[in-house]
Amino acid sequence: MASSLRGERKRKFKAEINVVPYIDVMLVLLVIFMVASPMTNPSVINLPTAGQSTQPPTDYIEIALQPNAPSTISINSKGNANGQNKQESKETATNITQLLKKLEEYHEAKPDLSVMVSADKEMKYDDIIKVISEAKKMGINRVGLATK
Repeated sequence: MASSLRGERKRKFKAEINVVPYIDVMLVLLVIFMVASPMTNPSVINLPTAGQSTQPPTDYIEIALQPNAPSTISINSKGNANGQNKQESKETATNITQLLKKLEEYHEAKPDLSVMVSADKEMKYDDIIKVISEAKKMGINRVGLATK
């Protein structure tokens, strides 16, 4: 009878999901992402290089922007091809609004002059874009940036 009791026992099946392998996989993925995330640096921007203009202007208004000094606005006139008769007049402006007012005066006096903006690399990008967009709004067709 003892043998019959032993044979009558039935095994119970577990109806549970074993989550230990899933936790192992998730931990491995977490470690991979933690190691890979410092390798990608989103703050590095590859800026394009600027080539020389096909026909640089002979007469232009130059705006020199500096971060902690008054900005200067000047009219540079190269004269003829040999560089003779070079004329230059400079004015300074303490803020952007004063600079834009003087730029408008220059543009009203000589509307055909183009504008070249040269800015220090420590200058805020927002101020440079503001000067360029305001020059375009005044009706200046040729506005460029000075590069090295």
